[in-house]
Amino acid sequence: MRIFFIIFVLNFISTSFMEQKKILYISQEVFPYLPETPISTISRNLPQAIQERGHEIRTFMPKYGVINERRNQLHEVIRLSGMNLIIDDTDHSLIIKVASIQSARMQVYFIDNEDFFQNRGALVDKNGEEYDDNDERSIFFIRGVMETIKKLRWIPDIIHCHGWFTAVAPFYIKKGYSEDPCFKNSKVVYSIYDETFLKPFRKGFPQKLRFDTIGDPEIAEISKREPIDFVELTKIAVDYSDGVIQGSRQIDRSISEYIGEKNINFLDYEEDFDKNVERIENFYEKILS
Repeated sequence: MRIFFIIFVLNFISTSFMEQKKILYISQEVFPYLPETPISTISRNLPQAIQERGHEIRTFMPKYGVINERRNQLHEVIRLSGMNLIIDDTDHSLIIKVASIQSARMQVYFIDNEDFFQNRGALVDKNGEEYDDNDERSIFFIRGVMETIKKLRWIPDIIHCHGWFTAVAPFYIKKGYSEDPCFKNSKVVYSIYDETFLKPFRKGFPQKLRFDTIGDPEIAEISKREPIDFVELTKIAVDYSDGVIQGSRQIDRSISEYIGEKNINFLDYEEDFDKNVERIENFYEKILS
């Protein structure tokens, strides 16, 4: 009888361990570092809830200049910083910072750079104008996340992206990092919100995506989409994702129709947070199965 009990316990531990997943959250904004919005709120609460369900998480966001480092107790992670990323033939230094949300027992990593983020607003300037280089800022942010995960040697099962500023992540994961040991088996989930941008990306955006493992064929595919506005950028994200979640009650109709045409795994909007967490966890499992 004792032997059977030991076997039962070992099987239970083994099953629980197998069910634990590693989930990487990439978000354009996280509360309390930026004001409460649908994106910043879900990006704050969902990782905590998923972690409390027994999974391992990492959360990344840009270190915009409006984030007060002293008040939020950010500090640089020297061992992760120091790399240069080349975007459009220009070197940009990668700085990694981290802070803790004590009540959630959760760390948030920040991607920083003097040119793209320091002494600047989030996605708009002090006059409310969108930055002309938001395309390059987005590219730098996503590549910074990818390179940091490689340095951490952390292998995510699911990569969940929130907001249009993360829309190039599915493309990079499926094309640029598809053979990297950290990402080759990762599944990508993209959450779509009703927060848009008004200025289409500048002409030549696809060329800026180029790096070691992204060459002419991949650039040509994205070039067909120009000019890249919010709708086209979102469609690119959908094309390279394994699953899509509707994060707002209403999203652009043409995007909804496109998702239907792609016949991709899709999770519709749910207002109740607790129900949503359970649905999202089940959605992760479905995509991984």
